[in-house]
Amino acid sequence: MPRLLAAAVLALPLALFATPDAYAATELITNGTFTSSTTPWWSTSNTPLSVDGGRLKAAVPGGTANRWDAMFGEKSPALTLHQNRSYTLSFDASATATRAVRTTVQLNADPYPATLDQLFTVDTTARHFSWTFTGTLETANGEITFQLGGLTGGAYTFWIDNVSLVDNTAGSGSPLDLTSGFYVDPDSNPAVWVRNNGGDSRTAQINSAIATKPMARWFGAWSGDIGTAVGSFIGAADAADKLPVLVAYNIPGRDACGGHSGGGAGSADAYKTWIAAFATAIGSRPAVVIIEPDSLADFNCMDTAAIATRNDMILYATRQFHDKAPNTWAYLDAGNPGWVAAGTMAGRLSAAGLANIRGFSINVSNYYTTSDDVAYGTAVNTSLGSAAKPFVVDTSRNGNGTNGEWCNPAGRKLGVPAQVGGGAEMLLWLKVPGDSDGDCGIGAGIPAGQFSPDLAVHLITGS
Repeated sequence: MPRLLAAAVLALPLALFATPDAYAATELITNGTFTSSTTPWWSTSNTPLSVDGGRLKAAVPGGTANRWDAMFGEKSPALTLHQNRSYTLSFDASATATRAVRTTVQLNADPYPATLDQLFTVDTTARHFSWTFTGTLETANGEITFQLGGLTGGAYTFWIDNVSLVDNTAGSGSPLDLTSGFYVDPDSNPAVWVRNNGGDSRTAQINSAIATKPMARWFGAWSGDIGTAVGSFIGAADAADKLPVLVAYNIPGRDACGGHSGGGAGSADAYKTWIAAFATAIGSRPAVVIIEPDSLADFNCMDTAAIATRNDMILYATRQFHDKAPNTWAYLDAGNPGWVAAGTMAGRLSAAGLANIRGFSINVSNYYTTSDDVAYGTAVNTSLGSAAKPFVVDTSRNGNGTNGEWCNPAGRKLGVPAQVGGGAEMLLWLKVPGDSDGDCGIGAGIPAGQFSPDLAVHLITGS
């Protein structure tokens, strides 16, 4: 599963991305309005769910002993909850009979401790319910439940709509607290192409759809002195009061199974020097960093000794960001849903220092839908158990999902631009749209990392 090689960049004027207030509260619930589907809400088998007039309808049985014997909730993706943060849970609810029911915001693991545990009464009149509370859990494995059983009386129908769980804390504690939105790289390959090709018929389309959107900059051997390169990029973003996204891509033996993006530092010691300088150059300035795409998934062509050496290097990298870049959220790459089983990946992440950093990344330079990626990330977190972490998803080219090909496949499309939430902690453009995966697919003859306006237009149109 090879990845891109980023091209060298030129120092050109800044271009900024206007985003909504970065300090706005963050919605944690997926599909709380039930316009057409119950996904991703779940229920016990005796309490079937359906959509009824734009509301969630739960058919509740009679004769259950406990409230949790008939219940439904939302945990996909698992909710990330934090201690000492302000949250507000709200919804509209009614029922065919007067019933006292229970809602919780809790850990999705035995013994299911709750940070909110609230009884409320419903009847035939739709009413609005709302509670603001302070979080007592620190977990990436949370859930919201509605527990409808264990009551005197027969079966009844329960309706709910407009379910919202909001993290009221400014910026949700992210590096966005220190900035005013995501940074648009003014020197990305598509931005440079747009500036240099003002007369091309494709320029306006590429500028509007790609070049003016936030995306990551990749750093590797092509970057020259890494301290200077990272420091310059971070400094420009900091001066603009924006949050930059960086990808560290220089692990020795990169793309070990013979793909288009081979390379990396010449030795383990050289890599450690390089990644230490990378983290030092960021310092206390806010940033998001993706650590070594593919490095934990691409083990098939490596022997035990090589794997141990790689793990040692990645562990060292996580410690560098932990120790030297306190306002950086670093994510260790976890491949994609079609590559390594979630349980296996969880073990690899743990061994490589996941505990030292913010979380992990999924789908870098690939095409799996956000829902597939979220399901995979949730499965990884289930295997991680109490060590579960937040994750981010690369949505740069996943608008049409995957067709099973990885190298410049036809028919792919741009995905949702950078945002907080959206099913993961963040959705990010990590692969630069329009940059070739290599001499393959509809990018035949275009080297890895080279921008192609034709590839860019294919992604814009989904053709």
